[in-house]
Amino acid sequence: MLLCVNSIADKEDMATVNVTKKEVTRDLDHCDIPYYVSEFVEREVGNDYDSLRKLGSLIDKLSENKKQLEEQVLTVSSEVPKRIQKALKNAEDSKKSLNRLLEEEALLSDAIDSHLLKAEPWMEELGVLISQVEEIERHLSYLKWISRIEELSDNIQQYLMTNNVPEAASTLAFMAELDIKLQESSCSHLLAFVRSTVKFWHKILKDKLSSDFEEVLTQLRWPFVGPPQSQAFGLAAPANAPDIYNNLETLFCQLLKLQTSDELLTKPKQLPEKYSLPPSPPIILPIQIMLNPLQKRFKYHFTGNKPTNVLNKPEWYLTQVLMWIGNHSKFLDDKIQPILDKAGSSVNAGLEFSRALVMLILEKLAADIPFLLYDDALFCHLVDEVLQFERELYSVHGYLSTLPSCMHILSEESCFQRWLTVEKKFALQKMDSMLSSEAAWISQYKDITDVDEMKVPDCAETFMTLLLVITDRYKNLPTASRKLQFLGLQKELVDDFRIRLTQVMKEESRASLGFRYCAILNAVNYIATVLADWADNVFFLQLQQAELEVCAESSTVSQLQLGQLASMESSVFDEMINLLERLKQDMLSRQVHHVFKEVTDAAKLYKKERWLSLPSQAEQAVMSLSSTACPMLLTLRDRLLQLEQQLCHSLFKIFWQMLAEKVDTFIYQEIIMANHFNEGGAAQLQFDMSRNLFPLFSHYCKRPENYFKHIKEACIILNLNVGSALLLKDVLQSASENESSLKPNQPSATAALNELGVYKLAQRDVEILLNLRAIWPNTGK
Repeated sequence: MLLCVNSIADKEDMATVNVTKKEVTRDLDHCDIPYYVSEFVEREVGNDYDSLRKLGSLIDKLSENKKQLEEQVLTVSSEVPKRIQKALKNAEDSKKSLNRLLEEEALLSDAIDSHLLKAEPWMEELGVLISQVEEIERHLSYLKWISRIEELSDNIQQYLMTNNVPEAASTLAFMAELDIKLQESSCSHLLAFVRSTVKFWHKILKDKLSSDFEEVLTQLRWPFVGPPQSQAFGLAAPANAPDIYNNLETLFCQLLKLQTSDELLTKPKQLPEKYSLPPSPPIILPIQIMLNPLQKRFKYHFTGNKPTNVLNKPEWYLTQVLMWIGNHSKFLDDKIQPILDKAGSSVNAGLEFSRALVMLILEKLAADIPFLLYDDALFCHLVDEVLQFERELYSVHGYLSTLPSCMHILSEESCFQRWLTVEKKFALQKMDSMLSSEAAWISQYKDITDVDEMKVPDCAETFMTLLLVITDRYKNLPTASRKLQFLGLQKELVDDFRIRLTQVMKEESRASLGFRYCAILNAVNYIATVLADWADNVFFLQLQQAELEVCAESSTVSQLQLGQLASMESSVFDEMINLLERLKQDMLSRQVHHVFKEVTDAAKLYKKERWLSLPSQAEQAVMSLSSTACPMLLTLRDRLLQLEQQLCHSLFKIFWQMLAEKVDTFIYQEIIMANHFNEGGAAQLQFDMSRNLFPLFSHYCKRPENYFKHIKEACIILNLNVGSALLLKDVLQSASENESSLKPNQPSATAALNELGVYKLAQRDVEILLNLRAIWPNTGK
């Protein structure tokens, strides 16, 4: 590098020191010294000839750098061999250590093999001895278990012989726990022995305790067939009541101790898996015994060929069960629940009693439903009665939704699909009848002003009541998927009703201002409003979450729709609401178009008014409405009054605002912009608008002129005095000529217009309006 720089210095006088750059390309694959030299010279010298004087100092600096680099290279080249020698020595040492370890490993391996060979006969003998010992230990353990069970069995026998039933029950409970612990054992005979022993003593104790318990219940006049106030004993207090209740508590607690063994030996009756009942523990033994007489009565009356067992009277057995629950609830809460609490049990006596009776209902429904599945009247009656039963069971008796219920039976696939079909069929029939009724389009609150704000026709209110009833019928279904199917049915019904309303609307479209057309519009608005309110209901928000989860799993909707559902931007009824809103807007547009056409027809003479030759305000004693404007304003007034009475407030507000916008545009474009005005014509136009048109809308808002901004601002421009008009015209003209840079003291066009109260009209429109003024003074320009 240094030689290259010296060479450059020696040739600095060549060819008039031509330092024009000649670009040197860089070779990226090799160490390109010419490129780096070129870069260095360009950086240090460049095109500045005076910089060549620094070449001496640059050469000294580069020489110093070269010397330092050479010293570093010598140092590194002397250290590298030492490191390599050290690494080689370490490798040699490691190799020697490895060889030594391998020799030791071979010796050790030979020694181990020799030892194992010598010890093999001993191992075989020892293995036989160990196996024998283990076998003896298993036999000993087996015998200990048998001895333990026999000991417990003897204890139970002794306790029973001494009439110590509580201890016998406790011992049996302990034996049942041992039975549970042995379930993982492969000793089948031992398991059978333990189970048979538990079964033997369980039967003896259960029979004895059950007999004594039933005797106590008989003394209490159990079961109670009437309401609490008519019960012969139960909660009453005769002389021997304390002894009876003490016996009741003692026997109840002893029966509770048999619960573990009873669950081992008794297999509870289960309904088929297709009903998807939630898991629940068996009914506790004392409650089972208390329920025996009621179960016998139920089966006697509601099974077989008894006259009380008829398919068309499900209310008989449903009502009977509710009566039993109600009749016994006070006794269970006051007498049985304290016993359970004292025994440390978490069971609720009332719920346990209700759960057992509900299971009777579920078995009865599962048996009856296949016989009436295809009889619409019977099936519908059954569903109605079951839903009524469920409502009372939950609301009056505090039944829990986590327990088995009738809704699980109705949710079985074939039954549920039939329920959906029947629900839809009867809903459609109801829709047919409500729409064909003579009072379909009349509000039942028409004579009550405070209530009839929405002016809802009877058919729409009846339809929404129908949807509400359907919601109430399915909201207690056990799974979200079933609820979503009912929600789908509701959406179908809303869409069907919308289509029917559309068909009736088309029939009435020629009379778009008629009573029935307005009633249809009120119905559409009411349904959309109610659905929007329902969308914020907790129940439907939960369904929206369930629908989101289903959609996410099935991937049937876009990521955008999923995001909207998840963020609650949309609701389960959005699609229906959008369709109804579209129909509402279409119907309102038809009405506005109809009224607007009438207004424009009535304004034909007003359009031809001779605005250029009307007398000035000073020439008239009193200003009066233009006679040609009367038909137009009368038409507006009559239609506004008519529709105010026929449309609900929110719809009428949209209507008059849409109409005002169209009238504003019409008068501005077809009358104002199409004519020239003298001073009298401008004054007359302003009088007609501000004193007659605007007040027509003053009943519906405080400042009606704000809905006619084109007209209002056009009147301002047309009625400016001549001086102001000339000044404004000059400002607008100056602004047009020099839009980018106005004179400092000259106001802008927008500021000038705003000062006059003109905000809506564009500058170009104002210039046209100024040119519509017929009389201008001669300014000499």
